[in-house]
Amino acid sequence: MIDVHRLRILRAVAEHGSFNRAATTLRLTPSAVSQHIAALERGLGHPVARRSTRGVELTEAGRLLVETAETVTAELDLVRSRIDRLAADRARLTVATFTSGGRHLLPRALAAFVAARPGVELTVVEAEPEVSLAMVRSGAADLALAYHFDGPLPAGGAGPAGPAWLPLMEDPLYAVLPPCHRLAQREVLEPAELGGDRWVLGCLKTEAFLRRYADRAGFEPRVAASTTDYFFAQALVGAGVGVSLIPRVALAPAAGSAAVPLASPRPARHIGVATPRRAPLDPHAAALRDALREAAAAASDSEPVGACGPEPVGACGSGAEVGP
Repeated sequence: MIDVHRLRILRAVAEHGSFNRAATTLRLTPSAVSQHIAALERGLGHPVARRSTRGVELTEAGRLLVETAETVTAELDLVRSRIDRLAADRARLTVATFTSGGRHLLPRALAAFVAARPGVELTVVEAEPEVSLAMVRSGAADLALAYHFDGPLPAGGAGPAGPAWLPLMEDPLYAVLPPCHRLAQREVLEPAELGGDRWVLGCLKTEAFLRRYADRAGFEPRVAASTTDYFFAQALVGAGVGVSLIPRVALAPAAGSAAVPLASPRPARHIGVATPRRAPLDPHAAALRDALREAAAAASDSEPVGACGPEPVGACGSGAEVGP
């Protein structure tokens, strides 16, 4: 029989690429880690790790075991979380959310949920998708409001033990411009038309989109400001610092900027809700999931909130248009 504790140790070795670093993370000695891996290999009858000048490399058998370890440990963490709740004196629900989703989608859903289930003790955790999906996978959160761009879900949502994913809405990116910008009144524009402008970055993930589009359009983005907050980015745009790419859900009212749709194919975030895959879904989590679906449908039907706010002081100077 394969020892689960040794699977956890092998997983740590794979993650850190070193017995020493794995030992530090696990609060063991390097010798103890080595002994556990050796015992795992004896029981399995195959080598699982090899030392090299680049650190520790897994064999094919080791890689298969690590994939299994991720599934097994996620299942055990989820079961432990559910067992702990059996002793709770009241129903509890933990939801993880990304910032702009928590600001614009979650409150509407929570209002309906709290009104219908006032006895549930709610905990809301702000986290990016790569963290929140892993929280659902381990049982640390009952569901997560998350997103991804093109391609698969982030690493925390991958694999057979990853959470179930319910798509909620498409969240297209908009070009956000100072109100006096030469293109502010356009109904649609191409990213290449902003090639001469300076850019305000509101998120590392949208920066990747910008650089991909810029490469296709043949220009190198000139960065005027870099932030991790879309609302701060829009404030800088409204002040005339530059232009930006902002998801529709994150567009702020009265930001003093103009939001212009991009031409097709429009880049977008894919917003959804993640729940545990294998265990029966908690009825409270199911109720909040349904409330989030209704909130997303309402948001999809509404107009963007960030289009053309009042002109902020100093954004346009004497009234001259903002250009490249």
